[in-house]
Amino acid sequence: MKVNPLTLDILLPVGISFYTFHGLSYVIDIYKDRIKAEKNLIDYSLFVSFFPLLVAGPIERATHLLPQIKKKRSFDYSKAVDGLRQILWGLFKKIVIADQCAQYATDIFNHSSEYSGSTLVLGAVFFAFQIYGDFSGYSDIAIGTARLFGIDLLRNFAFPYFSRDIAEFWRRWHISLSTWFRDYLYIPLGGSKGGTWMKIRNTFIIFLVSGFWHGANWTFIVWGLLHALYIMPSIIFNTNRKNLDIVAQGRFIPNGKEILQMIMTFCLTVFAWIFFRADSLKHAVSYISKIFSSSLFTSVKYDGDDFKNVLFLLLFVFIVVEWLGRENQFAIAKLGLRWKPLFRYAFYFVIIIAIFWYSGEQQQFIYFQF
Repeated sequence: MKVNPLTLDILLPVGISFYTFHGLSYVIDIYKDRIKAEKNLIDYSLFVSFFPLLVAGPIERATHLLPQIKKKRSFDYSKAVDGLRQILWGLFKKIVIADQCAQYATDIFNHSSEYSGSTLVLGAVFFAFQIYGDFSGYSDIAIGTARLFGIDLLRNFAFPYFSRDIAEFWRRWHISLSTWFRDYLYIPLGGSKGGTWMKIRNTFIIFLVSGFWHGANWTFIVWGLLHALYIMPSIIFNTNRKNLDIVAQGRFIPNGKEILQMIMTFCLTVFAWIFFRADSLKHAVSYISKIFSSSLFTSVKYDGDDFKNVLFLLLFVFIVVEWLGRENQFAIAKLGLRWKPLFRYAFYFVIIIAIFWYSGEQQQFIYFQF
């Protein structure tokens, strides 16, 4: 069988990346004497097969999950209610935001040669919200479900599209994977202690491995290397730990500088998502070439404009709710808790109605393939 390295495409078991890293943390932590080997077969089996996180994370640590499994738990009403609230928001993100954006993103990417550059930009933006709603939505559902059983899983997303630079984006996007790479690969390689050259080398290794983690396809490799290039200025000038606080913390409106930083970071992220979503490098280059053509300055033309306008409204509401809840663990964690019960439950029912209303066109979770 002849293998073409330019069209590298290998079939892998569902969720292999997640449960492989999940299990590796246990082995490595034992080797590093962070924990003792688990002698109870049932506790260990539950650790490696805990169903909420099995196929799409968060990627748990043995040091974090095993002690909770071994600890005696009792039903906690407030924790269960909080878990249900997070499940509700996760379903909204997946069904109302991700699945609706997916219809347009899929069509635009699959027929990119037929659309103008302006429409292709819209398709890339739709995919950015699709993958965020899809992946963070699953994480919310998984974390909320685990909370019903008295288990606190690692947080996986912290409103990444409100980041002010790429370094902050990676502290907020797929947190369980980013911190896994930091603790089990970046730091063992020397971390940031060996000077600028070592930091650059280690950063490129991390993002290259991150690309491979997502799949055996060159588009993922380029996506990872792009983010490595994005983050290089902050590594070289040692500003990668600049934005550790929450944007506009304690304020409703961000200042002009913060707005520009968030827009720039979002644009860079969306550009990289094109490689992540494209079927091949050739497709990605063709897609980007069409964007940077004269057709970029033409009006967006796409069938089904009426529904698209509804989607824009849904995205606007989604962004506002996420912004209001950005200082919490998830967007509606505390939103409405001080309202009168009638208004609070009306808010929840509106979310439930929206979930059922837009639940017709089902889409598979994107990260089930990784």
